Amino acid sequence: MRVRNVGRHKEELRLMMTPMIDIVFLLLVFFIMTFKIVAPEGDFNIRMPAAAPSQSDMSDLFLPLRVRMDSDDAGRLTGVWLAEARMNDAAPFQELRERIVLIAGDDAGPGSGADDREIELDCDYNLRFEYVIDAITAVSGKVQQGEIIKLIDKIKFAPPRGAPQP
Repeated sequence: MRVRNVGRHKEELRLMMTPMIDIVFLLLVFFIMTFKIVAPEGDFNIRMPAAAPSQSDMSDLFLPLRVRMDSDDAGRLTGVWLAEARMNDAAPFQELRERIVLIAGDDAGPGSGADDREIELDCDYNLRFEYVIDAITAVSGKVQQGEIIKLIDKIKFAPPRGAPQP
């Protein structure tokens, strides 16, 4: 607040707060109305292996499907197995998806059992990450006629095989 001396009387200048508050509320309403919530990209329901398995873990009651992936020393994929059945070396992830559809089905909705299905990925320590992502993509869902069809939502990892000992 500033006081000026003009002649004999003092004039007081006031700051107009009402228009400033109106502008702040208009901006707030604008940003709230234009905010769009986007689903996070690549949000997978993945559980990493624990340091030591606990005896009270209830998820062990439902045996998951096991996908084993082997690699050579350079990290290249040498084989993919689903429940001890080897996948075709030419297109292992395509065959893996086809077998998952046969085992788990591709129906959706209530009572389909999609929430109970679980996959465990058992990967070599040296396996390149791109093959792990290909396996997750093959078992988690597929796109059919422009629609995403979920296959298996729960994915967990077994402790890596062939890890160097400290």
